[in-house]
Amino acid sequence: MQQPTFNGIHHVALICSDYQRSKTFYTEVLGLKILAEHYREARQSWKLDLQLADGSQLELFSFPGAPARPSQPEAQGLRHLAFAVTDLDHWVSYLKQQGVAVEAIRVDEYTDKRFTFFQDPDGLPLELYGL
Repeated sequence: MQQPTFNGIHHVALICSDYQRSKTFYTEVLGLKILAEHYREARQSWKLDLQLADGSQLELFSFPGAPARPSQPEAQGLRHLAFAVTDLDHWVSYLKQQGVAVEAIRVDEYTDKRFTFFQDPDGLPLELYGL
């Protein structure tokens, strides 16, 4: 039997500590489009579906009492989430204007592409990777 192939990444799920703060960050600061928002009474949890320009999605969840991330960025599990961008300098300037701390731009030693890191409101490492 031939090995099947993936078509891409459909979504990445994130759990936040403060739903409204994270919703504001991902929609107003990063500009992701809201596809759907639901409060799940049985779990006392919000679920927010957000879309990126390429159609991929982020799912933002709130769960009462969810444990904090143990360390960053070298904890087991998701290390960071990288967004592909065409104008890295514009994004860095924009994020700084929004009060978001952004690391110095670096160059990937293997691809010669420029990139930088910043964090979401819960300290999740996010990367901007220049195309």
